[in-house]
Amino acid sequence: MKISRRSFSTMVASGAAAMAVGAPASASARKGNVVLVHGAYADGSCWSKVIPLLQNAGVTVTAVQHPLTSLEAGAAATRRALDLQTAPTVLVGHSFGGSVITEAGDHPLVSSLVYLSARAPDVGEDYGALAAKFPTPPANAGLVYHNGFGGLTERAFLNDFANGVPRHEARVLYAAQGRIAQTLFTDRTTAAAWKAKPTRYLITTDDRTTNPQLQRFVAKRMGAQTAEVSTGHLSFIVRPSLVARFILDALP
Repeated sequence: MKISRRSFSTMVASGAAAMAVGAPASASARKGNVVLVHGAYADGSCWSKVIPLLQNAGVTVTAVQHPLTSLEAGAAATRRALDLQTAPTVLVGHSFGGSVITEAGDHPLVSSLVYLSARAPDVGEDYGALAAKFPTPPANAGLVYHNGFGGLTERAFLNDFANGVPRHEARVLYAAQGRIAQTLFTDRTTAAAWKAKPTRYLITTDDRTTNPQLQRFVAKRMGAQTAEVSTGHLSFIVRPSLVARFILDALP
């Protein structure tokens, strides 16, 4: 099922004002739990704009801090966070975090999955080979490794990874950039939770880090409920109210 951008934007706008002043999005907003999983080149602080919106809507929120050393380590950190939940939980992943929630999302407390411009591999899939079937996004050229760990150059981070983010905010994010292990993107999933859990996918049409065509492909393959927004890779920083609403609508 695909939600049109116009309909989705209208839906978000109807709740944004209430959320901005610290009230639940609507009188019918349901409480629940959300666990957020960051992607590469980031850490849990990247959710700082979305977390208060979710909390103001009555949601219990946990942001996972995972080390970007391996998919296994990221999944283990996410499972530890899920073990602490006391109710059905929406599991959200951004970018590489999509691989993490695909692996860890079979946890019994996970009620649904939300992918934000995210990887969504099948079991054992070579995701790099899949991505290579689509035009290479500009950010790839800025990935530089040193002593087994890598990150984006400042130019690539500001112009490609954080395109659309106000420059002063983007520079703060760059200072907190998470360094990735050189083998991180070659790790393969042993599970595909999206095959058994309800799934939503937010496609970012101005993305210079994950090709929008690839996003549409994996969203369709999963049978995800989708929406599109005209932002770069960091939609949750540029349009936090819209992303919060997209997550809230996944609550059981």
